Amino acid sequence: MRSNALNTVTWRKSSYSNSDGGACIEVSDDFVAVVPVRDSKDVRGPVIAFAAGGWASFVAAVKCGELGA
Repeated sequence: MRSNALNTVTWRKSSYSNSDGGACIEVSDDFVAVVPVRDSKDVRGPVIAFAAGGWASFVAAVKCGELGA
């Protein structure tokens, strides 16, 4: 993924992020094959792009409580 492809995407805060400025991530739904993820506190920082299927599996595991801390 080219970094200039991220210049015009729409970001949304994850519903699993808290509102008190703690662990917050933003994701973009603008791509079919990948899901870009960034730290909402560092919007100019690095972006990690996950394969859409892998991201979907991760979110499903979080929802089921399968990723314990």
